[in-house]
Amino acid sequence: MVKIDGNRCHEVLIDKMKPELSFDPSKDYGAWREKVREKLLELLGMERIEANACELKMQIERDEQKDGYRLIRFVFESEPSAHVPCYVLIPDTKKEKYPLAICLQGHTTGFHNSIGEKLTEDSKIPPRHHAMGLQAVERGFMALCIEQRAMGERKPKDTLHNCGFAAYNAFQLGRTIIGERIWDVRCAIDLMANFPQCDLDKILVTGCSGGGTAAFYAGCYDERIKLCAPGYAFCTFRDSILDILHCPCNCIPNAFRFFEMADLSCLIAPRPLVSIAGQKDPIFPIEGSKRAIETAKRIYEVAGALGKANLYISPGEHLWYEDIAWEGIIENLPW
Repeated sequence: MVKIDGNRCHEVLIDKMKPELSFDPSKDYGAWREKVREKLLELLGMERIEANACELKMQIERDEQKDGYRLIRFVFESEPSAHVPCYVLIPDTKKEKYPLAICLQGHTTGFHNSIGEKLTEDSKIPPRHHAMGLQAVERGFMALCIEQRAMGERKPKDTLHNCGFAAYNAFQLGRTIIGERIWDVRCAIDLMANFPQCDLDKILVTGCSGGGTAAFYAGCYDERIKLCAPGYAFCTFRDSILDILHCPCNCIPNAFRFFEMADLSCLIAPRPLVSIAGQKDPIFPIEGSKRAIETAKRIYEVAGALGKANLYISPGEHLWYEDIAWEGIIENLPW
């Protein structure tokens, strides 16, 4: 009997493939970096997304004083009918300006977790490890928590497919959910000019899992972000996306033809890159995360930013460890 393996053909092709734009220190770094940027934006569908932009208008829906910070909720459209809810948390320490920490939830019930609030009256208070916005404001940052496209309040209605359904729709339209999510981040940063307390020269982005994925690509896309700290997301494609079943919202069609995830760190360099990973993470294996950071370190050396790409490892699985994550972020702040 012939042994049938339904995915073996793909596995053979993956093993044979060398991405066309893999990092090569013998080649001109600047020219290579520009090619990587152009190809990434093409694969993300950014030209189509940017062409569908609309005027940014902020509608404030909530403004209240909390213990130690002011909480503001606003909504805007990044594209026609793409409504983006955001929370801003401003510390009460009376400083003139605060650095901004953009906090992105992954596959949770939504960004209400980031501010430690219940989804409904009958829900439980979210666990502390989800409350990245509160963690940021307690450490002296102004926090911007964005509801990611197709998650939480923005999940597709009348369907059980959630962000996967939206991701497949995006693929058919020549765009990607990742591209749409980082466009929302870019637009939200534009609107932070409405907050005089925000120091727009001191912006970092972080997140866990699907939030970490968006944080990484936002750092690649928007150079106003001065530190990029993806949590439980920065790994080789070979060890994660191509070897383990992930939500399609993590995927960029055709990406592995051109680069590994670590190759894209050239678009963040020389700005600091802080990768946060779990020793026992089952979907972004630690060995893949280690391989990715080693490639990033070689790229950073060529970019003249030796020591600015670092990996922080938590002892557990696919879970945000607050102390380790913020230790990595604060130790690498460029200001």
